[in-house]
Amino acid sequence: MMQLPQTPSFNLSGKRALITGASSGIGLALAAALAQAGATVTVAARRERELQDLVAALAAQGYGASYLLMDVCDIEHTENQVAQHGPFDVLVNSAGLAIHGPAANTQEADFDAVMNLNLKGAYFLTRAVAKGLIEAEKAGSLINVSSQMAHVGGIDRAVYCASKHAVEGFTKAMAIEFGPHQIRVNTLCPTFIRTALPAPTFADADKLNWIESQIKLGRVGEVEDLMGAAVYLASDASSMVTGTAHLVDGGWTAS
Repeated sequence: MMQLPQTPSFNLSGKRALITGASSGIGLALAAALAQAGATVTVAARRERELQDLVAALAAQGYGASYLLMDVCDIEHTENQVAQHGPFDVLVNSAGLAIHGPAANTQEADFDAVMNLNLKGAYFLTRAVAKGLIEAEKAGSLINVSSQMAHVGGIDRAVYCASKHAVEGFTKAMAIEFGPHQIRVNTLCPTFIRTALPAPTFADADKLNWIESQIKLGRVGEVEDLMGAAVYLASDASSMVTGTAHLVDGGWTAS
């Protein structure tokens, strides 16, 4: 009888995952996604109460979870935390910052704040998790939550776009460097997602109409739209995927 190929597993049982920026929004949803797929998750952010609530909610459903207080901008502390509590098979870096405004009015302090978190923090966090895997001689999947704005320009988003374009660049370079160790590095690039962060934008009918006109599916995203994509990138189902961007943008960048 014909032997049919088998779909690689999306199951993350036995995997340890670190999710930063997990106290709310996209990070929280992706932590839930990986836990539901079987991973033991370590959620990290600066807000302890929110992390405690998330761990309690995950534990109440039988998922393995713990938390770390982590400011990704504090490079030394972050590297020490990763070294102490790793190695992590999966990284989802969802910590990020957006300060929007015309490029002509950009303040240096705002530029530095965005770059320190979105670029510098992401760079050294990804490197730290990769180093732990290399030392342990383990394969892994490292996912940086980027943006559709890493592939296009946006009104009042020069600094944010610059930071996310840079994330795409170091992701590709690290994928090349860490590939021989079977460590994959990719980005997950959402469109506008309905969380607390863009709520003021969505409250403006004109802005919401313009956003929905750019998204070919005609609606903004929900956090659930990202959960399957994160599980895919974290799992063996994407074992030949590295150095690339996984766009979940409703078709925004198609034109």
